[in-house]
Amino acid sequence: MTERRWASRLPPAVWDSLLPALLLLHVLTMWPPAELPVAVALTAALALPLMWRRRAPLPVFGAVVAAAFAEWVVGVQLPAAIALLVALYTVAATSSRRVTLGAITVVEIGAVLACLRWATDGAFLTPFAALTATVVAAAVLGVNDRATRAYLQAVRERAVAEERARITREMHDIVTHNLSVMVALTDAAVHAQHRSPGKATAAMLQVSETGRQALTDMRRSLGVLRTDEPDAARHPLPGIAQLDTLAAQMRTAGLPTDLDVDGGYSHIPATAQLTVYRLVQEALTNTLKHTPTGTQAKVRIECAAETVTVDVTDTGPPTSPVTPTGHGITGMRERSAGFGGTVLAGPRPGGGWGVHTRLVFGDGPAASA
Repeated sequence: MTERRWASRLPPAVWDSLLPALLLLHVLTMWPPAELPVAVALTAALALPLMWRRRAPLPVFGAVVAAAFAEWVVGVQLPAAIALLVALYTVAATSSRRVTLGAITVVEIGAVLACLRWATDGAFLTPFAALTATVVAAAVLGVNDRATRAYLQAVRERAVAEERARITREMHDIVTHNLSVMVALTDAAVHAQHRSPGKATAAMLQVSETGRQALTDMRRSLGVLRTDEPDAARHPLPGIAQLDTLAAQMRTAGLPTDLDVDGGYSHIPATAQLTVYRLVQEALTNTLKHTPTGTQAKVRIECAAETVTVDVTDTGPPTSPVTPTGHGITGMRERSAGFGGTVLAGPRPGGGWGVHTRLVFGDGPAASA
């Protein structure tokens, strides 16, 4: 493991320089002195271009092919011909299929010429088959490397897109909810400032507290993106336990809210509890924003071994509190879908509006269903 970590820290240029250095060292130490100048020159022409193979794979491939042809013309058979396979691998790992097939064809022509010239005792098929297998292996390794890098890039891009969507949902829920509450409290303070200054003061103090809470929630949600943000560690994300505070906040803002939590929730994962909190928060915010004064809301949470059911209803008019294309219902559906749930939002038969979903967080029969 230590050797692997050490190797992974080496710059790519070091690895690209290693093969030319080894090949030149082999020629300098093993070749007869009479043939040494020509061997060194051809080896350098074959191997040195590989130092730039990552930056210019096709020009490097062309330079290596030219050097290999010069080797064939001169009639010197060098081990540096492996450079041709490395150049082919690089083309396959960085270029399209059409370009890769063209490079394979060029190398195969070289294999034919090499076998015609250097095959012993007239044996052609055996060395040609061996060279062809080597060429195909180099090309396949390059193609697989390109496919792997493309897949990893797609995974990274998908992860980035999902993280952006998560942050967008979080910011929408935090900003929309807290601004709606602050607007409602401010309106209440304006109406009460002459008749009941004490209530107006209390409402404005609640506005201040709501603003501070909004800033804390934003730091908490964005803190995972910063290594120097301590708030994310000190303040866990809200869950079912914080629904009492949410309901009290909505009551202060002018929306009478009744909360009923059935069953224990300590076993429910924090991510699922956050989803429940955000679903209830969004539903109550929509009711506060889009229903007339006097509307009442009821929140019922049913916690089971592997599921949690969320029902938010109100007594407002039987019309949609949000447009179907708005971010509210869309965000709720995206959050619920992460736990296999489907949000049902619409007018209730007896009047008012309702939001219902069931989240599945276990691995038992409920999750399979």
